[in-house]
Amino acid sequence: MNKTLICLAAAALIVGSCAQDRSQILKVYNWSDYIDESVIPEFEQWYEEQTGEKVQVIYQTFDINETMLSKIEKGHEDYDVVCPSDYIIERMLRSDLLLPLDRDFGDTPNYIDENLSPYIRDCFNKIEGNGKNANDYSVGYMWGTTGILYNAKYVTDEEALTWDIIRNPKFKGRIFIKDSARDVYSQIILKIHEEDIAAGRISADDLMNYTSDEDIAAVEAYLSEAREYVAGWEADFGKDQMVQETGWVNLNWSGDSVWAIDEAAEQGVELRYALPREGFTVWFDGWVIPKYAQNIKAAKYWINFLSRPDIVVRNVDACGYVSVSGTPEVLEAFVDEECDPLDLTYFFGAGYDSIRVSSVLYPDKADIDRATQEHDWADNTVKLIEMWGRVKGDNASATTYIIIGIAVVAGIAAVVVANGNKKRRKASRKRRK
Repeated sequence: MNKTLICLAAAALIVGSCAQDRSQILKVYNWSDYIDESVIPEFEQWYEEQTGEKVQVIYQTFDINETMLSKIEKGHEDYDVVCPSDYIIERMLRSDLLLPLDRDFGDTPNYIDENLSPYIRDCFNKIEGNGKNANDYSVGYMWGTTGILYNAKYVTDEEALTWDIIRNPKFKGRIFIKDSARDVYSQIILKIHEEDIAAGRISADDLMNYTSDEDIAAVEAYLSEAREYVAGWEADFGKDQMVQETGWVNLNWSGDSVWAIDEAAEQGVELRYALPREGFTVWFDGWVIPKYAQNIKAAKYWINFLSRPDIVVRNVDACGYVSVSGTPEVLEAFVDEECDPLDLTYFFGAGYDSIRVSSVLYPDKADIDRATQEHDWADNTVKLIEMWGRVKGDNASATTYIIIGIAVVAGIAAVVVANGNKKRRKASRKRRK
């Protein structure tokens, strides 16, 4: 079923849902282009086989975390299962907006706990939920990193191994940065305290809670220095600039970078992805059951079904991101003998210390040891967003507008040429705000 039909069906069901038994309706709220849509009717059939009960899925999508959160927090929408990012899971836990996830599935296998990577479980343990463990309230779905996408013809590997590349005058007018205050701030606070981390005076994890006025001012000063070299603050078009070689440096997410690297290779352009030495952040999206859910049983079965290895592989193939599943079946979908061997023992366990897979998708253990994860900014969110607005200012020069205009035209052409070639190339979402 295509997206148009799903939306029409959802609209019709929403209108009539008040008159129907909600035990037979499951309302799912997920990111756009973040699932193999053919698994939806398969879940309905599987659910009936497992429970003897019928269920019909109402599937809706969002593009920004805060849109989803507002509907639940302020509108008390009765979505049964949603897929927020890590910091929103944290905020929802703190605000008492989530229900605990019961793992009792009767005779049905518990795919959630059987297949979840230990690395992901540890990361969810670090989510600060006011005494609540996020693993009791959420289950990871996809994950990735924030790093530097760069053109190997103009940028050396060494130059790309530091966040300082965004204020390197050598690349003036060729730098694009994600228009994401949260992701950019988190990398720069690591850069500013590079010596403190190296000396052991502070950890990268500690720095993710550094949001005082002084910290904000320090990051703002750093980014203000970089501003004159930045060609654009972008929500989605940066990867296209990289493919077309109008951009040489892009602070970006791993999923978008995989898309760009693949697209560029078809045009003879070599793009690479680096995780700077100062440290970097990992991010996660996960399934949760909101406070106002009405079909909790079907919701937990939905999460369990999407944790089944064969379903995981299909969803990964459809959306282009990397699953939190630590099973051999999932890893096999990514193995590429042309890649250098990586130590993935942190994610898959003992025996996976020499796996040939893209380091953009699965960082080597030596890199992941420098990783940290972001947290909800709580009361300081407004201050940080205001800082971000000041940093960007009116930075769009005439050259920037010309570049963007060219990108739009070229992007339309690229869509026409690449239409239908979707495998691992749909990694593009407005994840954060």
